[in-house]
Amino acid sequence: MAAIIPDNPSSSQPAARPRQDADFVELTTPLVESQIDFADPDDPVARQFRVDPREALEVPGFDADPVGDLAANAVPGVLHKYRGRALLVLTGACAVHCRYCFRRHFPYGDQRLDEDALEQALDYLATDPEMTEVILSGGDPLVLSSRRLATVIERLAALPHLRRLRIHSRIPTVSPERIDESLCQMLAAFPAQVVLVAHVNHPRELGSQSAAAFGRLREAGVTLLNQTVLLEGVNNDTDVLAELSEALFEQGVLPYYLHQLDPVAGAAHFAVDVEVGRERIEALRARLPGYLVPRFVVEQAGEPSKTPIS
Repeated sequence: MAAIIPDNPSSSQPAARPRQDADFVELTTPLVESQIDFADPDDPVARQFRVDPREALEVPGFDADPVGDLAANAVPGVLHKYRGRALLVLTGACAVHCRYCFRRHFPYGDQRLDEDALEQALDYLATDPEMTEVILSGGDPLVLSSRRLATVIERLAALPHLRRLRIHSRIPTVSPERIDESLCQMLAAFPAQVVLVAHVNHPRELGSQSAAAFGRLREAGVTLLNQTVLLEGVNNDTDVLAELSEALFEQGVLPYYLHQLDPVAGAAHFAVDVEVGRERIEALRARLPGYLVPRFVVEQAGEPSKTPIS
């Protein structure tokens, strides 16, 4: 099987790829490709997005629904795991395919939010007075057009008990041009607080374009957080994690979570022992101010919240 990235150190172009899973093909953006050092066989950006032959291995403990999404599927398009907040699966599409994605096997076809399904989902959210936060996810909700997003966001704005709208997205760092005036105006007009959780795993993913995108979001009044997944071959290094926290904060983003890898089938080669993760966090505490040290957590099916790892 072909190498993930070129064997020839002098090459500046990607080589042929390994055979891909038809349901989760390799997908990146021009900006992501520009961040890859094709002369480095261990490039940390490439490892996140390039198909790896080890994805085909069946490893005990790694399955298709590692965090219990299906059991939390209240109505089509709504995942309700935690008290007071629920997740709207707006799309199965993303701008990039992260090879460790915990929803890479999720049955998005069963969750399509056509007009009837969207009405049912919004009715579900409206009938729970404790529902103070709705999370837009997918897939990546920001791959949708501003017009499509507006049909959802305008109706969420009518929920009297909603205090926060949270959006999970990689778009600011992989396709930052999408953070345009129409999107920012829509978010600025939302009557409740808006939070965007970025997904950044390595400081090389941050640059002038992401800084500009995050800046536009801040000007729209959006609170910016980041969640990172601890990944072997990507960021299992204290220096890398420290630089990531510093770089995020310089762009106005607070490093909020460091996630233990969700054990999804096809991603076992990214796994880092939890004790190593603890050591990384302790090392970060010794060299960074507290607000730059992310919370080390794991998501476990059936639990009432993310579980802190101390």
